[in-house]
Amino acid sequence: MDVTGIISAIVIGAIIGALGRLVIPGKQSIPIWLTVVIGIVAALIGTAIVGPLRDTDGVDWIEIIVQVGLAAVGVLLATSMRTKRGT
Repeated sequence: MDVTGIISAIVIGAIIGALGRLVIPGKQSIPIWLTVVIGIVAALIGTAIVGPLRDTDGVDWIEIIVQVGLAAVGVLLATSMRTKRGT
């Protein structure tokens, strides 16, 4: 992977992670770097799951929805782990 691929993964991860946080109601007490990491992992897993099943020339909305859903689950897990550890 070259530098532009890494930068693209970080930017897309930040967007997917931020959208995942927006889906969850309330305040999440996780740092921004963890949101980006969750977004990157969710984007990779979502692409691996939905990518081979869909063939579209434009924006694959189903894939984006799955990625944001996975990011929301990741944010929930990270938030619950941080609150249990913090108490």
